[in-house]
Amino acid sequence: MPPLSAKTEKPKDTKGTFKRLMAYLGRYKLGLFAGLVLSLLANLLALLGPKFAGSAISAMEGEAHAVNFKLVYRYAIMMLVLYIVSCIVNYLLSLLMMKIGRSIGRKLRSDVMSKLMRLPVGYFDTHQTGDIISRVSYDIDVITNSFSTDITQIMSSVITVVGAFALMLYVSAPMVIVVVVMIPLYIMYTRYMMRKTRPLMSRRSAMYGTLNGFSEEMFSGQKTIQAYAHEQKSTDDFDVHNNNACDAFYKADYQAARIGPTVSFFTNISLALSATVGSVFYMKEILDLGQITSFILYSRKFSGPINEVANISNEILSALAAAERVFRLLDEKEEVADLEGATVLDHVDGNVELKNIHFSYVPEKPILTNVNLKADAGKLIAIVGPTGAGKTTIINLLMRFYDPVSGEICIDGNEHRNYTMESLRKAYAMVLQDTWVFHGTIYDNIAYGRSDATREDVIAAAKAAHIHKYIMCLANGYETVITEDGGNISKGQKQLLTIARAMLYNSKMLILDEATSNVDTRTERQIQSAMRALMKDKTCFVIAHRLSTIQHADRILVIGGGNIDEQGTHEELMAKKGAYYKLYMSQWE
Repeated sequence: MPPLSAKTEKPKDTKGTFKRLMAYLGRYKLGLFAGLVLSLLANLLALLGPKFAGSAISAMEGEAHAVNFKLVYRYAIMMLVLYIVSCIVNYLLSLLMMKIGRSIGRKLRSDVMSKLMRLPVGYFDTHQTGDIISRVSYDIDVITNSFSTDITQIMSSVITVVGAFALMLYVSAPMVIVVVVMIPLYIMYTRYMMRKTRPLMSRRSAMYGTLNGFSEEMFSGQKTIQAYAHEQKSTDDFDVHNNNACDAFYKADYQAARIGPTVSFFTNISLALSATVGSVFYMKEILDLGQITSFILYSRKFSGPINEVANISNEILSALAAAERVFRLLDEKEEVADLEGATVLDHVDGNVELKNIHFSYVPEKPILTNVNLKADAGKLIAIVGPTGAGKTTIINLLMRFYDPVSGEICIDGNEHRNYTMESLRKAYAMVLQDTWVFHGTIYDNIAYGRSDATREDVIAAAKAAHIHKYIMCLANGYETVITEDGGNISKGQKQLLTIARAMLYNSKMLILDEATSNVDTRTERQIQSAMRALMKDKTCFVIAHRLSTIQHADRILVIGGGNIDEQGTHEELMAKKGAYYKLYMSQWE
């Protein structure tokens, strides 16, 4: 098996990532248009507030007996109504964008799941499960939250900035120069900080994925950790990953946290300058008090969104970093596609032949070298040898989890790449040493490969696998729900369920990889007859460490150093007194 990848992920194409995110957002054009209309309406209503505030103040200027209280009250009521309506519209906008964000998240997760189902086994061999889960859950959540809140904020900010600027020009064009002079500082500082923060956000996402992957490994191996009294070492290792993640989070958030206060500082300077210039204009009777008030309120609305966008820039950068990781997965090379004109393997005889097979997971470490094997239809081929010799690799090649570097694998005289991948794999039934059951009923787990199976078929398969009596002792029988990864049943029972599943599948070729390694000797003997019935008239490939279970094989292959050292029947190999003889006798010592 190839080693796990340990490379540190770095940001690549931020602009490309942004464009791809916008492509997902573009699927909801109608919703976006409605959001734009709502945002425009809400912000325009809010922008009218300072105008009425200034008008109310202007109506109060002069002597007390000259104050037009009726007009003041009218402006105050109009302001109140405008702000209430604006608040309601903003609430509707938030609901709409939240719905769009969740829809995008659902679409992204669907795309990622579909992609994972098309990726080769090699991808899962070289990537931590926890890191993959992190991309499906945490990273997409970050993207979804950004769509739900940040885009609303950006739309509102753009409308507010443009509207406030236009109204400031309407109130006093000369005073606008005081506000505008600060804009280059906003832009230069924000661009500088975003360039500095972007790689830190990407590293933060990567460190989170690494921490998640390590945690998943530790939780799944908790029994082993406790059995070896390795709790302290695991805690110490976790602390290293945790500290790395916290350090990455701190550095990213530290840089991002500097943006908001600095932009606020620029904003406050702008307001102070506006107030100072406004005072001069008031004393020179260029503007009245109401106009100055309106201008200052508009200048706050102009600079406020800039400050808010600066504050959420870390969230935007975090979303882009998360999107890079998700899109990197979506861009992974998929499993080899079917050849053009590939045929469906539907009438299987079961003749299998490996010709001059060479294979390695990584170029510098060959696993199989010039392997030749012929299995006639209905024959039982046993594969034995020391750990790491390449036994499971042969199974991986037969199933096309990997393709050989060179050589051919033929089924019924036709190179197996000429068949469609789906029909090729359906031609095999598999029982592996690493059993897999899913959260669902026992019935569903046995019938996993046969959607058309009847209840009688499922029960017959369970009886053949000697698991029926155990199932009937359970409170809900075949409707008993197996918890995640079969935590509420033993390994032996899980293995018997997978054997029953293979029996029900009833394919013409069968792969057994240490299929009875987790059952006791008595149970193993009980199901041997059922296994023989299962293997009858099928081409079978059996990997076994207990050599006593494969003495009846039609041919036994002894794998060593990536080659077939010996092959023959049990009697022939024992007579040679070679590698097989030594393996067999060592189990009786």
